[in-house]
Amino acid sequence: MVATDPRRNIPRTDRLLADPEVIAAGEHLNQATIKAIIAEVQTAARTGEIPVAEVAPTIISKLGSRAASSLTPVLNATGILVHTNLGRAPLSPAAAQAVTEAAGYVDVEMDLVSGRRSKRGTRAKAALLQACPAAEDALVVNNGAAALLLAVTALRNRGTGAGSGAKRDTAPNPVHSPSTARSDASPGEIIISRGELIEIGAGFRLTDLMTTTGARLREVGTTNRTHLADYADAIGEDTSCLLKVHTSNFRVEGFTSSVEVAELRTLADEHELPLIVDLGSGLFTPDPALPDEPDIDTALRAGADLVIVSGDKLLGGPQAGLILGRTEAVQRVAKHPLARALRTDKLTLAALEATITHTSNPIHDALHIDLDRLRERTATLAEAVGAAIVAHDGRVGGGGAPGVPLPGWAVELPEGCAPALRTGDPAIVTRVHQGRCLVDLRCVPETDDDRLAAAVTAVLGRLGDGA
Repeated sequence: MVATDPRRNIPRTDRLLADPEVIAAGEHLNQATIKAIIAEVQTAARTGEIPVAEVAPTIISKLGSRAASSLTPVLNATGILVHTNLGRAPLSPAAAQAVTEAAGYVDVEMDLVSGRRSKRGTRAKAALLQACPAAEDALVVNNGAAALLLAVTALRNRGTGAGSGAKRDTAPNPVHSPSTARSDASPGEIIISRGELIEIGAGFRLTDLMTTTGARLREVGTTNRTHLADYADAIGEDTSCLLKVHTSNFRVEGFTSSVEVAELRTLADEHELPLIVDLGSGLFTPDPALPDEPDIDTALRAGADLVIVSGDKLLGGPQAGLILGRTEAVQRVAKHPLARALRTDKLTLAALEATITHTSNPIHDALHIDLDRLRERTATLAEAVGAAIVAHDGRVGGGGAPGVPLPGWAVELPEGCAPALRTGDPAIVTRVHQGRCLVDLRCVPETDDDRLAAAVTAVLGRLGDGA
């Protein structure tokens, strides 16, 4: 007699949906989500991952523990401050509170005194201008790539006599001025150094982004050396703008040279060309901890018409593209139709304003961490779990300060601890290097030290037991 396949006894979807316990457990979820969880558990039973008898209890458990989002909070124990795979910058408590307060109805585009419509993002813009007095105006869009796309699309020389965004004393060159021979319909050429042709994560190239506008890239110089004469020789009647990009995710050393913003400003004035500088990383002013990292204030004072940075890198705020610069240039960008498609939402504006107006955030604090206190915390963790301390350099990451070490320490564990820590509760992401699992506390809130120590102790215990 052939035994009956137990999978025939997997409860049907309609019966599970009618189960009072399933209904009670899923009362906070919509029907589509409940059905998806039921299907997932039924599939697990069919493949033998769980016993058929556990289908209903498993569904009830999953429904009851279903979080508002499928994203899993993690403790970043890698030592990398701006970790792209972990969402880049964690928001400060003030920014998180601002997001919560902005989640409902807010006066994002209303003047409550007059009751009339107002402009979006005025308070975030005011905060940006207070933080960076060298900027005359500012605009916030949804990310750094969007800011660059919008800038090279909108800020093209059109023979206005102020193609650079502000009237200059230098008269235009009648031979090379783009306005003398190029029609408004032509997107023109963007002049950029070969040493600044950047590819960022997931194979995304800034060059591809810019050519989607229809413009052509005019590469000048070589990978390691570009001179002012290279830019000057490339300028022609079809030149649209000069673009300088900070190589924020790599560093070329040795026999190198590049052209400073102030030198490009002089050349741009000679030909009535806009000068756009994409810094990426987002420092308002110079930071002694990163002496070679360019900042917005310096670039603007050197003559950039527009400076572009990301809000979620060294600024330590939400994902956003920040465009700061001369009033005429920013307004041309803001009035372009593409600006509407790339504008940011109320939650981002709220978080950005809170980040700028408050004194600290997790990125700033991790960058300027008290090394003596970091050493003490690391020693306490090592003693608690019975492991060794090793020297370990943290990194800025996320397209900022490439190759710059942030000296510190880590607790050294067996490599096999890494996957168990990642999939535990709390989820802990560590650095795996040369066959070791390294736990760096630089980016871990001190209030989570005990949770982290308990998790590491549990994992080491399981590995010791051969589990």
